[in-house]
Amino acid sequence: MRPPSRSFFHLSRPFSIAFNAIKLRPSGSGSATPKHISLDPVQQIAKTTTFSSQKPKNIQLKPPTFTQTRDFSSASLNPSQKKDDSVGSNSNSPPSNTIPVVSIFTSPSESSPPIDASSSLRKPISLWPGKYHSPVTNALWEARSRISERQIDPPKEAPTQSGFFTKTPSQSRTSIVYNFSGDYVLREQYRDPWNEVRIGRLLEDLDALAGTICGKHCCNDDSTTRPLILVTASVDKMVLKKPIRVDTDLKIAGAVIWVGRSSIELQLEVTQSTEETSHPSDPIALTANFTFVARDSKTGKSAPVNRLLPETEQEKMLWEESEERNKSRKRKIEHKRDLANGEVDRLEALLAEGRVFCDMPALANRDSILMRDTHLENSLICQPQQRNIHGRIFGGFLMNRAFELAFSTAYAFAGAMPCFLEVDHVDFLKPVDVGDFLRFKSCVLYTELHNPEQPLINIEVVAHVTRPELRSSEISNTFHFTFTVRPDAMKNGLKIRNVVPATEEEARRVLERMDAENS
Repeated sequence: MRPPSRSFFHLSRPFSIAFNAIKLRPSGSGSATPKHISLDPVQQIAKTTTFSSQKPKNIQLKPPTFTQTRDFSSASLNPSQKKDDSVGSNSNSPPSNTIPVVSIFTSPSESSPPIDASSSLRKPISLWPGKYHSPVTNALWEARSRISERQIDPPKEAPTQSGFFTKTPSQSRTSIVYNFSGDYVLREQYRDPWNEVRIGRLLEDLDALAGTICGKHCCNDDSTTRPLILVTASVDKMVLKKPIRVDTDLKIAGAVIWVGRSSIELQLEVTQSTEETSHPSDPIALTANFTFVARDSKTGKSAPVNRLLPETEQEKMLWEESEERNKSRKRKIEHKRDLANGEVDRLEALLAEGRVFCDMPALANRDSILMRDTHLENSLICQPQQRNIHGRIFGGFLMNRAFELAFSTAYAFAGAMPCFLEVDHVDFLKPVDVGDFLRFKSCVLYTELHNPEQPLINIEVVAHVTRPELRSSEISNTFHFTFTVRPDAMKNGLKIRNVVPATEEEARRVLERMDAENS
């Protein structure tokens, strides 16, 4: 008998993700046990309306789940929670919740009961846009349900938060474990054509986890006050230290490391153990620093957040490093304003070869190419499924789309599969709304050919919010990615061309990028 096809599994297999709240700790307590999100089967599913269909006989696939300690109060005990839970539950601990989640690839069956549009069961469907993203992003956003419900429909006349807590980094620490080795379905959702993890999808998860961590730090557990809106302000440079495989378990862990008046910086670490490095000092695959800012949900102005008290030597060191980064960033902004007098000669040197291309193209260097000839573009209308819990377009989605276009640009330019190395500092200048006409424009900004075995390809992606009705176009984000090619491609005769600017505006962009890399 012919076995069912893979597409049949795709449409018919029910899928659930659960968050188990294990133990609540008051915000003023000492060091808290790190919270873990792991991929384990769901033993019991709470009664709710889910979409599912009949499971094929004799087919057993292990569904991933997410288990996390949550700092939100709840009203009923999780039926799947055992009293001897390994995380540490006791008779005095508060009850916990189980949040069932429908997988993004399940389809509704005829037996599913209809949803009454006037009932509260319909609210989570609009509340969790994460269900249209990765399963990890979906589960992380559902972990913020208590905060999110207040943010989406806050009391109209509620006062702002007046009292602020002092929290430790350990109270916001959260980790995710991807069970790639044991979960085929999860593995396929993150696999790229070269059997590595899709970096764009990982960027989505990093942004979602960062938002969840910030939400924990800012939570005051008081439903009578007006909630805060947390938005991604910037992402510091992320350097990929080693390829991330899709057949080996992956872990992301992070916590708040620095807090200002209304800004919060946190650090995330992506680690992946192998048989050769399965010890505590495993090399980290990627480190990312996110900065969020808090806004008043009514006025939109900056709002103060809870204070942070570093406890360990490592936490104090991270605090000091963050302080220095903030000071350095301010110095760069001031220095950038004074560059005009000293860059004329550098601009002329960059434009010299470009003028040959424009004036005498037949005599131009065949090992070079004009920047404008490397352009690619992608356009889309922002859909409701791409929004975050605040109703804006999810920052992780923007990074994902920018990365995919940058990868394609490097691929078309090099003529061989590019290898991602890093994404530089990203500033989120303007919010993107549902319904916006969004245009991503990319180009190869310049190449570095000093090392013939590992040439560097610097890609710029600019996101424009275009409003045809108003005849306006604004830049919302500028992304800079660095790629290289595999050494065996260079040994087989692959040659990377030099990229030259043709206009003064292009030359200025190249100089700014080079200065940022060297600073």
